[in-house]
Amino acid sequence: VFPSLAQAQASVANEVYQELGQPSVFLFCPTEYCSSLCSPCPRQSCYLLTIGQELLPGIGIIWTGPKVVSQELSAALLEEVEGVLRRPPVIWDNLYANDYDCRRVFLGPYMGRAPGLVPRLRGLLLNPNCELQANFIPIHTLGSWFRSELGSGAHPDLAGMETAAALGDSQGPQEGSYSPQEALELALHDWVAEINRQALEQGR
Repeated sequence: VFPSLAQAQASVANEVYQELGQPSVFLFCPTEYCSSLCSPCPRQSCYLLTIGQELLPGIGIIWTGPKVVSQELSAALLEEVEGVLRRPPVIWDNLYANDYDCRRVFLGPYMGRAPGLVPRLRGLLLNPNCELQANFIPIHTLGSWFRSELGSGAHPDLAGMETAAALGDSQGPQEGSYSPQEALELALHDWVAEINRQALEQGR
């Protein structure tokens, strides 16, 4: 029925999206969802070019970066992907994911993401460690990173976001000065306080 896999996927996704009344959040994960899966590269991938052309503009497209688990994300890469997909990508960040290796637990700060990325994103999803309690530092330091992005002044249109208001009273890096080490120290301080609070509540 369809001349290519990409056209089949786009057709089905578009139909579901329209049937649901074109919701404000509707995400599509392409078969080629990172640079290493593209043939030969994102800007020359017939699959991604078709997806970008055929998929309705209101549909967000998930992207994980250079690899499935990307140690770094650059503005140049996101600009390239945005050009191919014809929209800013939704980053599905696997930096902390350990569902593929139960021996791996990443407790370090959110890092390796260049400053000024937020204007090039339609959204950012964090794929966490499978162990619930191990995600305090990832989520806390992601909040510090995002708060520093909002304070950088590169995207004043985000100033009124509820997320910014929620983070506004917390202490963290200011004015685009994100430091992974400082964010880690803040997260550890708050994590110890939370552990102590829980211990007192439980009478331990």
